[in-house]
Amino acid sequence: MGNLMIREADIQDAAGIRAVYAPYVESTAITFEYDVPGVEEFRHRIARTQKRYPYFVAEEDGRILGYAYAGPFAQRPAYDWAAELSVYVDRKLHKKGLGKALYGALLEALQKMEILDAYACIGYPETPDEYLDFNSAEFHAHLGFVPVGIFRNCGYKFNRWYHMIWMGKNLGEHRSGQPPVQPYPAVRDRV
Repeated sequence: MGNLMIREADIQDAAGIRAVYAPYVESTAITFEYDVPGVEEFRHRIARTQKRYPYFVAEEDGRILGYAYAGPFAQRPAYDWAAELSVYVDRKLHKKGLGKALYGALLEALQKMEILDAYACIGYPETPDEYLDFNSAEFHAHLGFVPVGIFRNCGYKFNRWYHMIWMGKNLGEHRSGQPPVQPYPAVRDRV
């Protein structure tokens, strides 16, 4: 990768992010969305995420090659110390270190926020097929995530049922008197 840069996403990146995501919607069960969201919807998603959480893109020579972001694990305040992560990389560029670089930036930002646990919700087939394999689970395991739960046959796409597994990674110490989580904009300069 020549001039690769991991940087914060901007709403102007929406079209490039959509271009990375669209093939996952159209031809995989990695995401259970059926329709590719429009550029305006991606602008909205980026802006909504960045009110509290980090959102990064991998860019090379002005082209978005991948992205990763965090969001709430659940909506109750008791879950503030946990976050759900997502990462998508141009499908032609798998196994080149982009996902690892994006997650590296994301996990570092989450630790600065005082997030203690990161979770990923991953489509998982009973047996691999042309729409879904074990690569995402293997990628997360390589980064130190461990399985924490499975929902059997909960996602239906391409006339097939798929499982959903959750994988988690601890990022910090759980204490009584835990300091509050800082929204990402408040710690941005420390990342």
